[in-house]
Amino acid sequence: MTHGPGVAGGPDFTTPDFTAPDFTARPDLAARRLGGSVMFANDELFAEKENLIKPEPPVFAAGDFGHKGKVYDGWETRRRREPGHDHAIVALGVPGIVHGVVVDTAFFVGNYPPQVSVEAVCADGYPSPAELAAMSWRPLVERTSARGGTANYYAVADRHRWTHVRLAIYPDGGVARFRVHGEPVPDPDFLTGTIDLAALENGGALADCSDAFYSSAANLIMPGRAASMADGWENARRRDGGFDYATFALAASGRVTQVQIDTSYFVGNAPGWAVLQAATLPPSALVAESPVTEAPAADVPAADVPAAAEPAAAVPAADVPAADVPVAKAAVADAQWRELLPRVRLQPDTRHRFLVQPAEPATHVRLEVYPDGGLARLRVLGEIVPDALGRLRERYAASHQVPGTLTAEGDDRWH
Repeated sequence: MTHGPGVAGGPDFTTPDFTAPDFTARPDLAARRLGGSVMFANDELFAEKENLIKPEPPVFAAGDFGHKGKVYDGWETRRRREPGHDHAIVALGVPGIVHGVVVDTAFFVGNYPPQVSVEAVCADGYPSPAELAAMSWRPLVERTSARGGTANYYAVADRHRWTHVRLAIYPDGGVARFRVHGEPVPDPDFLTGTIDLAALENGGALADCSDAFYSSAANLIMPGRAASMADGWENARRRDGGFDYATFALAASGRVTQVQIDTSYFVGNAPGWAVLQAATLPPSALVAESPVTEAPAADVPAADVPAAAEPAAAVPAADVPAADVPVAKAAVADAQWRELLPRVRLQPDTRHRFLVQPAEPATHVRLEVYPDGGLARLRVLGEIVPDALGRLRERYAASHQVPGTLTAEGDDRWH
C-alpha cells in the first residue's frame, strides 16, 4: 500500500493497493473497534505497542523528535545488543479463523525487522500475558523475510479458531500496523436469546452492496454507536431514479423481532425512506465463498425515487474492504425477497426503532434506501432458531482448537 500524508479527522486519501491478496477483504479481527488490544510487548522503548492496531493508515512527520529520538507511528523496539528477538501479543476483539495477516512497516526503512513470525493460541477465559506466555502456541506464519517501508502480506492455511496472536520480529525494529484478517467464530453459548443477528461480532456479514462511494456498508454492523459520519455507510448522490441497497448475511437463520436504523451524524445526507427485505436460503446454499469487496461508484447525480423503483446493479469489486461473505453471492441474487419492514420515512441524525412481527425465519436482509444517502448503523434483533443454532455449535466444535494449556516450565524464548 502506498501511504499518503493523511489528514486527521478527514478522508483517507491513501492510494489503494490493487495487488493486495483476497484475504484483506475479510474483517480485521484485531481491530480496536471490535475490541482488539495489544496486551503485551517485551519492549516498546521508541514507540508504543498500541499503535499496531490503530485504525487509520500510519503517518510520518520528518521533524517530529522526542526525548527518546524520532517519533514513529507504530511499534518500535530498541537496538538489540544480545541474542533474542522482540514480540507483541494481540488479543483478538472477535475470536475466529485467521486467513491472513499484514505486517505493515510503512516509514520504517532503516529500522524495520528483516524477519517476522506469527503464532496463535486459543485460550479460555481472560488469561494474563504471563499465563499466555506459558501456553502452547501454534505457528500461523513461520519465521520469514519482511521488507521495509511497505505492507507485507502473509496468507494463513490453518483453519482453527484463535483468540490471541503473537507477532515476533527478528531481531528488533519497528512495525507500523498489524492486521489479522479472518472470519469471526463466536461462541454459540453467547448467541442464545435475543441478539443482533446482523452484527459482525455475532457472525453477520456484508453480502452485497450497490454503492460504497464514500464509506463501506460493512460499518453498519460494527459494534457500538458510530463515532462520526465517517463511521457509517455513505453512497454517491443518485440522479437516475433508482435506489441503493446493502445486503447482509445474518449470523444464522433467525426470527426478527426489532429493527433499528440509525442516521446519526447524517444531517443533510440521510436517506428519505427505507425498506428492509428478508430472504431465507436453505443450509445447502450457505457455503463459504471468496469475500466480496465494495467499489466506489461514480459520483452520479440523484432524483426523487418512486416506491417501486428497481435496485441499482452492484458495482465491480475494488479494494475497499468489506466483511466476509459466508454465502454464495449468486444464491443471494436469486433469493425470493419478502418485505420485513415496509417503506418508512427517515429523519436525519436520528436512531429509528421499529417492531417487526416474527414470521418465517430469515437468513439474509436487504436494506434499501431511497433515493440514496448515509446511515450510521443497522441492528436486526431476533432469536436464532434451534436447528440453525445446532449447526453453529457443530461449526464451532469443528474449528475450535484445544485450548492452550500451560506447559511445565513455559517457553524461555518468550520471557
